[in-house]
Amino acid sequence: MNLDSKNNRTCKKGHHYIKTSDCPTCPICEAERKPKSGLLSLLSAPARRGLESKNIKTVEDLSQYTQEEILSLHGIGPSSLPKLSEELRKNGLSFKENKK
Repeated sequence: MNLDSKNNRTCKKGHHYIKTSDCPTCPICEAERKPKSGLLSLLSAPARRGLESKNIKTVEDLSQYTQEEILSLHGIGPSSLPKLSEELRKNGLSFKENKK
């Protein structure tokens, strides 16, 4: 695989990394930002950023949303839902019900 200089990047903090997509996020910075515990520690960086975009940081925050609302967030995919559902269940909570 021939990687051109466009794929070699350096972030504002000086981390050097190779990225083949247009995503500007530094994977090293994201790894440093990952919480050690709590709801957000269970998720990939894109899913974590999706929840953070709505200021969802705890299971209590998460329980205020329906599954559909969470799935509509950028970075959240179907594989995130089982992890989120399990955390809600462990804490005696659930996703908000859809209005009928």
